[in-house]
Amino acid sequence: MKKISEQNQKNLVLLSQYVPIVNRVHGKNHKEFAKVKEIFYQINEKISNQIFNLDDEFKHLRVTTNNYSVPSDVCESYEAVYNMLKQLDLELYEG
Repeated sequence: MKKISEQNQKNLVLLSQYVPIVNRVHGKNHKEFAKVKEIFYQINEKISNQIFNLDDEFKHLRVTTNNYSVPSDVCESYEAVYNMLKQLDLELYEG
């Protein structure tokens, strides 16, 4: 069974706080973020239930985010969300 690093455990807590706020602030101009939010909630739910088969979720997340490419007109929190999701992806999917 996979284990999540301490850093990514902390990131999950931060993501749970940041994702809804970033969606509220940037969702109007970045419609794709609603899908990011939905996928994150799916990932978080599975991890909370010790389910680490997240291949489909991370594949969809990579497509939705264009491989975690941060748009040029967003705040640091938006960028932080993409960076934390990418780190989680690297650990759980590719690790």
